[in-house]
Amino acid sequence: MKTIGLLGGMSWESTTDYYRLINTLVKQQLGGLHSAKIVLYSVDFAEIETLQQQGNWQQAAQLLTEAAVNIEKASADFLVICTNTMHIVAEQIQQNINIPLIHIADATGEALLEKNIKTVGLLGTAFTMEKEFYKGRLTNNYGLNVIIPNEQDRQQVHQIIYHELCVGSIKPESKQTYLAIIDKLVAEGAEAIILGCTEIGMLIKQQDTKVPLFDTTSIHAERAVKLALT
Repeated sequence: MKTIGLLGGMSWESTTDYYRLINTLVKQQLGGLHSAKIVLYSVDFAEIETLQQQGNWQQAAQLLTEAAVNIEKASADFLVICTNTMHIVAEQIQQNINIPLIHIADATGEALLEKNIKTVGLLGTAFTMEKEFYKGRLTNNYGLNVIIPNEQDRQQVHQIIYHELCVGSIKPESKQTYLAIIDKLVAEGAEAIILGCTEIGMLIKQQDTKVPLFDTTSIHAERAVKLALT
């Protein structure tokens, strides 16, 4: 079994889901008392969030690169960044480590193609929805047509992530807000919805809607386990 390197804490709420999912999947596949071999480096999200709001991606990249280097030194065989948004600096991190980085958008894009999805709605932080590092990768590498909410809806999605989900607050009214936004994306042609923030799966479940949901946390964790056991 390979050792999985987790770069987490962004937020720790979703990092616990990564840890639980990965170990659950390893147990399901190997049985008995098996669990995953994991090196976890958890950052202080407040520091990262401040840099995000400042648009200081260079400093954020430096902080996460230092963490990734430490993960590699701790004998991890590959790296998983436990957040969608901070894949904005994934290339800089990969350039400074010698172990492979499993890109969350690649894992998601491949999962969508397996289900023959062509047009998909994307929910996430404003950074993930608006910048090209994510939706551009899905379009350029996987030929997907990516639809994002309108500006007002993007703001609502973003605020709920940072002010509620990242601090473990799950509100029924916020679930209804998300479901209404999902309905709009479906009306615009989305065949499925990417839950493109690792906290959204805490709020929205497949049983809440008929449209297929692609939870990036689950997809990313499954890909990590597949590589670890290959």
